[in-house]
Amino acid sequence: MALTDMAIRNAKPGAKAFKMADGGGMFLLVTPAGGKLWRLKFRIDGHEKSLAIGPYPEIGLGEARRRREEAREQIALGKDPSREKQREKVRARIQAADTFKAICDEYCAKWSEPAVSTNYE
Repeated sequence: MALTDMAIRNAKPGAKAFKMADGGGMFLLVTPAGGKLWRLKFRIDGHEKSLAIGPYPEIGLGEARRRREEAREQIALGKDPSREKQREKVRARIQAADTFKAICDEYCAKWSEPAVSTNYE
């Protein structure tokens, strides 16, 4: 049975974490602290893996389903969506570091360091 937004909002935390299935391997994990986290369980190369989609309500039901379908498309192509997500984070970090300010800061830091003396007296 597919989840509804009303069922998600009414989910109360218990003594243990529990899952609310949506279908297609996606579920909402409700933690004892009250957090609600979207997860996708999938198999690739014979191994079971899990992908963190994000927290509810920042990522609503419709957005979570869209991301599930994107991940399932990657799986169909033989790609691991969790690995692709990690690669995307690295790409974003590298692109952010290639700004003019970052290059100037690195240059200034390199030239402001004191020279190391090799003279042992």
